[in-house]
Amino acid sequence: MKKNGEPGDIENDFANLARLASSGSQDDTRLFLARLVRKYRQQRPELAALLDQSLKASQTRSAGNPVLRRDASFAESVETALPIDGDSRLALIRVFDDRNGLPPPILPVSVHDSIQAIIRERQERERLAARGISPTRSAILVGPPGVGKTLSARWIASALGKPLWVLDLTAVMSSLLGKTGNNLRAALDHAKKHAAVLLLDEIDAIAKRRSDESDIGELKRLVTVMLQEVDQWPNSGLLLAATNHPELVDPALWRRFDLVLKFDQPDTAAIGAAIRRFLGDDREALEPWADVLAAGLQGQSLSDVERSINTLRRANALQAAPIEKLISSAIDQQQELLSKAERLNLAIELAKTGKHTHVQISQMTGVARDTIRKHAGPSPRQGRGHK
Repeated sequence: MKKNGEPGDIENDFANLARLASSGSQDDTRLFLARLVRKYRQQRPELAALLDQSLKASQTRSAGNPVLRRDASFAESVETALPIDGDSRLALIRVFDDRNGLPPPILPVSVHDSIQAIIRERQERERLAARGISPTRSAILVGPPGVGKTLSARWIASALGKPLWVLDLTAVMSSLLGKTGNNLRAALDHAKKHAAVLLLDEIDAIAKRRSDESDIGELKRLVTVMLQEVDQWPNSGLLLAATNHPELVDPALWRRFDLVLKFDQPDTAAIGAAIRRFLGDDREALEPWADVLAAGLQGQSLSDVERSINTLRRANALQAAPIEKLISSAIDQQQELLSKAERLNLAIELAKTGKHTHVQISQMTGVARDTIRKHAGPSPRQGRGHK
């Protein structure tokens, strides 16, 4: 069997492309072009880029032509006109299209398993329907910023072969409060019509407790709209919501969601796994420092960890300083945030590398040399006479 990208396979693909183009079916041609872009993106990136240019050009030419619109997944994400705010002309929905694949986010086991269950239920919806059971229709993702809520929503959509639609609440909240409800309904109706995976980000902005006296009646009515929408959300779509402030969300809304997923700050193991993923092409050079970095970056969100690692990689690529100094710089900014136990763990990991004396490690971490020696043994750079 020929593998993707071999000459025979390419010839067949271009013969089919020519057949579709000559038939005059522009929408079918574009859909087939999109499949070829995804197919050759890994094996033949230059070819995929050229095909993608042709695809984008065809989309530009066909914009505004209603005859070319078709109810297909690709056309749905690229060509379907998203609802907009009438005054600002801002799109009410943002689109993340990860259907080419997305690595699974680094999550606690319980959250990972719950998300996998959501995906499997959607994939085997007919099997559930045969037993009179509905799949999970809605879930709310709760946790501090940077712990993977949006990335998890993107992963769910990617696994289901759909783009993720994100309701942009800054656009929904019109200066004319009476229009906010209309914007909200327009966006939700559009998502339901297209069986979308929809994420309501920062839902606390429009779903505050109705006992909050600081809000006027219009904002309280929005909560009622949300309660009705979550209750009536169709099985064909999936409604997700995310919040950093669960204490602000109206209690009645919690009961409407089928599932609540709680995201906590990552532990040492999760941070270590994230660091090794974020190292990318520099993994071989920086792998010996991964445990040190994991110990030194405790307390950070995964997005903060990624930012720190990217800064380290840039400095290393430019040879801005010896690697030991770059590592020290990467973790120095977090020293004040570490607990006593976390500082000791960092000191032990630094001692294991054999790159620093106990005096240097003590200066870096604030942990006494005797304590370091007690837990990590004698410093390899201090000689046998110090045992």
